[in-house]
Amino acid sequence: MENPDQSSKFEKKNNMTHPSVATFLDGLSNWKAELTKLRQLGLECHLEEGFKWKHPCYMFESKNIFLIHGFKDYCAILFMKGSLLSDSHRLLHQQTDHVQSGRQIRFTSVKEIEAIEQELKQYIYEAIEVERAGLKVVMKAHDDYEVVPEFEAKLAEDQGLKTAFYALTPGRQRGYLLHFSNAKQSSTRVNRIEQVRSRILKGKGMTDCICGLSKRMPNCDGSHKFI
Repeated sequence: MENPDQSSKFEKKNNMTHPSVATFLDGLSNWKAELTKLRQLGLECHLEEGFKWKHPCYMFESKNIFLIHGFKDYCAILFMKGSLLSDSHRLLHQQTDHVQSGRQIRFTSVKEIEAIEQELKQYIYEAIEVERAGLKVVMKAHDDYEVVPEFEAKLAEDQGLKTAFYALTPGRQRGYLLHFSNAKQSSTRVNRIEQVRSRILKGKGMTDCICGLSKRMPNCDGSHKFI
């Protein structure tokens, strides 16, 4: 059961909601009931509601605790510093091997959320304690990411590509470096570099929209497939 003392420890006098969240939920065709339930949990834990990165965000003293978002096959609560949580119930998912901080708990129905509601609140309270303690995720340094020889050679011969690549944000640069280094064969790495050259020249990251049709700008949502 939820510890009432723990709940009251984070209670605020004004538990404000954000108008953009209601608009966001009303416009959903998938996962509306599930994300509404996750929103309820955040408010019951007396978190501040905001709308960031075009998704509902729940904060403690203006520090991000978690987002709620939907995907094709599941919806999720994303703890921003989930890698620091103890994960005592083995619920957390690392979205990809290269995600350093965030961790998801995934759902496909309201029943799944209700079945572990108290456990979810434990995770939320632990995430709040992480922020109260000022804990930080030790991130892998940008310089630690491998620049494969094939890309080094390409940058040396293509000044326009080099200029465009180093004008990208560090996160976008890392995305490309990981994409190249994950290929085992040199020929595959060369092909990958050629395939994304135009994206880099346009100042776009691996997952950025380039068709202008995405409803989740700047991220691609697959709208280009219907052109």
